Amino acid sequence: MTIKAVVFDAYGTLYDIQSVAAVTEREFAGRGELITQLWRIKQLEYTWLRSLMGTYEDFEVVTRDSLAYTLDCLGLEGSGGAFERIFDKYLHLDLYPEASAALASLRGTKLAILSNGSPSMLGALTQNTGLDRVLDDVISVDDARVFKPSSRAYALAETRLGVAPRDALFVSSNPWDVAGAKAFGFNVAWIERVPREAMARELRHGGALPPQTLFKALRTQMDVLGFEPDHRIASLAALVDIVARG
Repeated sequence: MTIKAVVFDAYGTLYDIQSVAAVTEREFAGRGELITQLWRIKQLEYTWLRSLMGTYEDFEVVTRDSLAYTLDCLGLEGSGGAFERIFDKYLHLDLYPEASAALASLRGTKLAILSNGSPSMLGALTQNTGLDRVLDDVISVDDARVFKPSSRAYALAETRLGVAPRDALFVSSNPWDVAGAKAFGFNVAWIERVPREAMARELRHGGALPPQTLFKALRTQMDVLGFEPDHRIASLAALVDIVARG
């Protein structure tokens, strides 16, 4: 088998969503980590709820609504520009350190993003980080008006790239996304950013779990859905060997 395309998730895979914590902590000292984790959990929940309810709104609306929920839930005010400064970080997320070099090493293979992000958010994010110069396509689920892990969302990559799922490698650090892509028929590489052993060590400490540990327990371990990744890797740098082997 020859891998003809590598399709990346964006948030949490190429871009470090936890980098928003620098802004949330600056705006609300002592609550930044809690805001960051609760916001991401509700953001994902809203994508799934809107998909199931058939009430699609794009990812900018979902991201704003979930941030509004988070601040309201914690009794915090987003006035004085705080709300917009926090949201703006989603347009300037930090790339994972190995991302640029990993994509550069895969030149010669079609490279694309398939993301829940809206076209405007993804356009800003890729331009701000220079990935627009190395990607062949940036695909938003907005074209299907449904969020991943719907099969209709994954089908966009097949249509846009002209590559069958069996000839493409889908890459994500999000377990729910891995399961969805595998169910659709992609070859899938899971970036296991929090190894199971490390997660177990954090959970063994007892007492109240800090927000980030609770988030890791909920969102970083492989889900029991009957769909396992073809490859488990520690970073994007490992993709070169996978593609070379086919």
